[in-house]
Amino acid sequence: MEQDNTLTLFRSEGDINTTHARSKWCASITDSRTHNLLERDANVFLHQSMSTPCLDSLEHAEGIYIQDSAGKRYMDFHGNNVHQLGYGHPHLIERVTQQITKLPFSPRRFTNQIAVECAEKLTQICGGELKRVLFAPGGTSAVGMALKLARHITGNAKVVSLWDSFHGASLDAISVGGEACFRHGMGPLMAGVERIPPPVSYRGAFPMHEGSDHYSDVHYADYLEYVIEKEGGIGAFIAEAVRNTDVQVPSQAYWRRIREICDKHQVMLIIDDIPNGMGRSGEWFTYQAYGIEPDILCIGKGLGGGLVPIAAMITKDKYNTAAQISMGHYTHEKSPLGCAAALATIEVIEQLQLLEKTRADSKFMRQQLMAMKEKYPLIGDVRGIGLLWGVELVTDRTTKQRTFEQAETVLYQCLQNGLSFKVSQGNVIQLSPPLIISREQLSQALHIFEQAIASVCSKQN
Repeated sequence: MEQDNTLTLFRSEGDINTTHARSKWCASITDSRTHNLLERDANVFLHQSMSTPCLDSLEHAEGIYIQDSAGKRYMDFHGNNVHQLGYGHPHLIERVTQQITKLPFSPRRFTNQIAVECAEKLTQICGGELKRVLFAPGGTSAVGMALKLARHITGNAKVVSLWDSFHGASLDAISVGGEACFRHGMGPLMAGVERIPPPVSYRGAFPMHEGSDHYSDVHYADYLEYVIEKEGGIGAFIAEAVRNTDVQVPSQAYWRRIREICDKHQVMLIIDDIPNGMGRSGEWFTYQAYGIEPDILCIGKGLGGGLVPIAAMITKDKYNTAAQISMGHYTHEKSPLGCAAALATIEVIEQLQLLEKTRADSKFMRQQLMAMKEKYPLIGDVRGIGLLWGVELVTDRTTKQRTFEQAETVLYQCLQNGLSFKVSQGNVIQLSPPLIISREQLSQALHIFEQAIASVCSKQN
């Protein structure tokens, strides 16, 4: 099972729901109500990778916890990246409930006060030149609008993206995405997409070697200029500032060079901050940690506080030139409920000073995870920013061979002990807790994680 070639290709965005380990986990569930609901779910929903059939059934969520149908609670370090404020935050519920009774929906062609206030607040926390907003029902839609705007502004239809990237699951989004599991069997996709290697320090096209003190990832940025000059007709470069699922954290020099190249060649820089925005990096938006500004920013997921789906595309005032084109035209274009949730989310982050807290928690997590790396040879690499961390598990630190089986063992042992997260690329443990998590809860979760790592290592000896 360790290197099952039929599964290796599809180990990317999340953990696999068809492995032997998943079957064993499901067989261990003894609650009859859970079994019944999982069976009904599997009989009515279309089966798809990483989703249905499901892991468990939920009936309650509060704070940092999700609770299954049998009453078992999990600390949620996954949350599909919507749970910056955890679940059921009272301020969000109050604001959205008030909005439901006042104006639950706003038909297109009309504006409403909460939508205007939300857009104004977003431009405020973005700062700089990002002054124009367009809302959408989800992050994939925001990416689609960004690609359309870039074509309109530049007159060029071609796009450069990164291998292993994820920008959504619609046909246009998987066209610019870099993960094979989403494109597999889909036939022809959107033309004019070129992909370049992502800036990866531990493994990749130009990996850093152990003991190297002077590693630079700027050459990954130089690759972008090479493609722009050779290909021609490039209108946009799209990327996450920090790759979310397997947590790739580029250097500031990389992003400064990317910004310089895009300016030089009149290429629109689109930052997809859908999973990491709203404070996960310790800044409102991840690009702010790098001291650059995109031409177009896409946000979503946590924007709605885990309560209401809402996303947004934000761009510069000078690009407000598409008045005769419907960039979005979505039914919930200025959703009062979505905007109420988004505005309440921002208010909570400000009131609880969660950006400052996240930066402090980041130092604690780095210290704890690096200490684990020193103790356990199973851990090949630790990387992260804010409250987003990746722990890469390997069979051997020299060869850096991915260990799929041990990663699944760690996952299911942690689930058994009340900690939920996801596994990316088959061997990267991704830890992204709610920003509201207490230091005591964070320590408890890391203890559960270390116990699982230690258990796997003891079995290898």
